[in-house]
Amino acid sequence: MMEPRLRPEAAALHPGWPALLLWVSGLSYSVSSPASPSPSLVPRVRTSYNFGRTFLGLDKCNACIGTSICKKFFKEEIRFDNWLASHLGLSPDDLPSYPVNYSDDFKTWRPVEISRLVSKHQNEISDGRICASAAAPKTCSIERVLRKTGRFQKWLQAKRLTPDLVQGLPSPLLRCPSQRLLDRVVRRYAEVADAGSIFMDHFTDRDKLRLLYTLAVNAHPILLQIFPGAEGWPLPKYLGSCGRFLVSTSTSPLQEFYGAPADQAADLAYQLLGVLESLRSNDLNYFFYFTHVDVDMFGIFNNGHLFIRDASALGVIDRQEGSQAASRAGENKDIFSCLVSGCQTELPSCDTIPEKQSLVLVCGQVLPPLLQAKFPSPVQEEIDAELARCGEATRPDPEVFQAASRLKDILRPLRTCDPRFAYRYPDCKYNDKF
Repeated sequence: MMEPRLRPEAAALHPGWPALLLWVSGLSYSVSSPASPSPSLVPRVRTSYNFGRTFLGLDKCNACIGTSICKKFFKEEIRFDNWLASHLGLSPDDLPSYPVNYSDDFKTWRPVEISRLVSKHQNEISDGRICASAAAPKTCSIERVLRKTGRFQKWLQAKRLTPDLVQGLPSPLLRCPSQRLLDRVVRRYAEVADAGSIFMDHFTDRDKLRLLYTLAVNAHPILLQIFPGAEGWPLPKYLGSCGRFLVSTSTSPLQEFYGAPADQAADLAYQLLGVLESLRSNDLNYFFYFTHVDVDMFGIFNNGHLFIRDASALGVIDRQEGSQAASRAGENKDIFSCLVSGCQTELPSCDTIPEKQSLVLVCGQVLPPLLQAKFPSPVQEEIDAELARCGEATRPDPEVFQAASRLKDILRPLRTCDPRFAYRYPDCKYNDKF
């Protein structure tokens, strides 16, 4: 059996505790005794789980937690490396993600990541707003309130997800959606049976509420489903989402590599520039752009491959079909518009998004700490100069693209070909393409 792995930041919290702690610490449960031996030697212990608002965020909204990942967990079809005793004393409230180990058969384990879609503070604000919108007590039934909204009543009658049904939602994904994009959302939504149709005839009421709620809170899980890594998109594999958390394949944050050797830093920067290029130009003719960036939005798999770790700030413009701008978004504001942000928050018009936007953000904020003081002169000076040009928002789009292209040309020969870069090794030994 593969031994489960615990990442350094988890081990630092409580040395010797298995990674499962970071999952169960957000839950309240009890077992008859502590479990430390190998799971194959430990009798199955019937557990009692209470998914609280602190972690899942919606203990009073069955429609929002009844997803496949929750069902597997409740049925114990997902089994972790150890069952632990209660009274763990670990507060996970400030951590955005948790490394754990995942198994479907209790024999083969793999590291995965459980990420919060919203923080605990945002949870509390969201719950308060939902109850206040219905003049309900502080601890109201979230599902009951959301079901009575005018927006959800329109969703109940709808056969197809159309732009008017998502107007006013705060996600950049839905700022100016095309019908082609929304059909893709419905057709690839993994939390319903018989996915594949652009019509919502097979959606139950709760399926519709679950999809609407996820789109309103954080569209990251939806992006992982409609643009899967298995098809070449730079996103981790979606394993499931539930309430206000997401389970996906594990990555290490890019920030952990800021002290990496020069050849590794060059490789990661080269990959990141390539990712941005694919977001700007791809076979499906979608233009992806970041509304803002930070270093935690990007991660690296254990084979060295760089991916987008957090796609919540990713907007999508359909170049093929054109986008239907949310020109009347202000008229469509409701409680779903205000779950995780201020109701007055306005996103810029899609017509004003320059193609250089993501490059300017990444070159100005993410790449400098990764590449600074890593290379001998005059290479370092050349890199710094192109980074400055690439990150300058006042430059015309073509000049920014040229600076990014020159930066890639400088970085390419600085990468090495060895097993640390398993995503392109040993191919790089025989083909210059890698």
